Amino acid sequence: MEDLIKEYSLGYTMIWDAIEGLTEEELRYKPAPNKWSIHQILIHVTDSEISAIPRLKKVLAEEEPILVSFDQDAWANTLSYDLLDREQYLHLFKLLRTSMQPILDNLTSEQSRRVGIYIDQERFTFKQLLEFRVQHVRDHLDQIERVKNSYREKQPN
Repeated sequence: MEDLIKEYSLGYTMIWDAIEGLTEEELRYKPAPNKWSIHQILIHVTDSEISAIPRLKKVLAEEEPILVSFDQDAWANTLSYDLLDREQYLHLFKLLRTSMQPILDNLTSEQSRRVGIYIDQERFTFKQLLEFRVQHVRDHLDQIERVKNSYREKQPN
């Protein structure tokens, strides 16, 4: 659990390292019409964190709470991600992760086994939900690398 909490705490730094030095053109580049730009990925990662923090807290504070996800494509397609301030969202992501740190630093093994239930009746422990948060950042870091590579491949030599 200690390694998981440590990686969770590094999420912002990992994202920042992945985008540091990119131009606005690189950040806004879409590898295909139906694919997200790095800018959109960053907004999504923060929106996902906004949605996840209450779920994590519910599992710790309530007895087998019902958990609700959000429709990421609906959010991305209707909330004008291209118009949102990326720096504000990155700052918000950092604040959200930082706000969870005291809770995670004092987490007991009993708390890590607490359960939340999604509407489809699938049950997840707090530890599993935290693993999803860490994996979510990993997956989007991979996606950012793919977009960066696609951008570079499209550039004339």
